[in-house]
Amino acid sequence: MNNSFGNNFRIEIYGGSHTESLGVIISGVPAGIALAESDFEADLSRRRSGAKGTTPRREGDVPHIVSGVECGTTTGEKIEIVFYNENTRSGDYERLRNHPRPSHADLTARHKFGDEFDLRGGGIFSGRMTLLLVAAGVVAKKITAHAQYTSRIVEIGGCREVEQFDSVVAAAQRDGDSVGGVIECQIKGAGRDLGEPFFDSVESVAAHLLFSVPAVKGVEFGSGFAGVALRGSERNDRIIDGEGTTATNHEGGINGGITNGNPIVVRVAVKPTPSIAQPQETYNFATQCVESLTIGGRHDACIVLRCAVVIEAVMAIALAELTLSL
Repeated sequence: MNNSFGNNFRIEIYGGSHTESLGVIISGVPAGIALAESDFEADLSRRRSGAKGTTPRREGDVPHIVSGVECGTTTGEKIEIVFYNENTRSGDYERLRNHPRPSHADLTARHKFGDEFDLRGGGIFSGRMTLLLVAAGVVAKKITAHAQYTSRIVEIGGCREVEQFDSVVAAAQRDGDSVGGVIECQIKGAGRDLGEPFFDSVESVAAHLLFSVPAVKGVEFGSGFAGVALRGSERNDRIIDGEGTTATNHEGGINGGITNGNPIVVRVAVKPTPSIAQPQETYNFATQCVESLTIGGRHDACIVLRCAVVIEAVMAIALAELTLSL
């Protein structure tokens, strides 16, 4: 099982939703960068549950830096950050081994890794693992400190009116259902010349990571899919000064796989949480029949509410990987 990414800024994750601990090992971080456990709090707090529509499972998400940092400064060695799970209910998942959830990884995990694979809380497929991406993203932002990252939710359940987001989520939760959405991330100040043509383009590296985030099912840069409805004369980004500033930004700050100095813009589609309270008809391997499944456990009615910082972190990891290759 490959749980690692990167050559220059390399991350490796381990653990699962209901294991004793989970962690991330980061290689390639230069020595001399200030890093303390308190640096993680701002982004980790953005990912925590607690808001309406999020899971009632509450975890402290306290990071423990166990290597790679001395006296508040990176040493150049591998950095390992560990978190401890404290609020698990593994019994909720035992029956899902034979009665897999629709649109979840229960079935594919069973086929690929065997009947004994750890599916408690979704195991390594769980959104819980995005905690490690956020932690790695904090370190990546240190390497790309010249860049400014912002992210926002632009759509929930097909609605693009921000003031209606809460009611859309509440309606789904009342029905024992879930909703997905779209997150937009912008990065200003990333600079020019990051990325390569073709296989190591900015889009290729970023999309690889973005599709590693559980529940992400679509990625677009710049005007993306909507841009194909425009003519070339409408969509082309006119260059208006010697710095390469463009009048529009349909390309999302990237030409030929290389950053052009304009803001990088990416939008990500996040599917509705597949674990819902409504009964669903799905195959039971124990009885060899299609039967009703009612899922227990604690789940988000709208995982999008906690995912914006994850997308931001993943983009930081991608840019750190490209920055360290220069």
